[in-house]
Amino acid sequence: MKTGSPAPAVGDLHWFKSSYSAGDGGDCVEVADAGTAVLVRDSKQPGKATLNVPTAQWTAFVRMTAGI
Repeated sequence: MKTGSPAPAVGDLHWFKSSYSAGDGGDCVEVADAGTAVLVRDSKQPGKATLNVPTAQWTAFVRMTAGI
């Protein structure tokens, strides 16, 4: 996504679950790249509120959890 372009609507985003998700209906979150932020939502209640995390902070979180 180009800098300065409008963020896509939540319904237009590509949401995905972790590859570690078992897919058995357990507790899962989904994430979507919105350009300048990563959105996080509860997979069981996708119509509820989303958590909006700036891209730099999301990258830091992923690196920390991966031990990089």
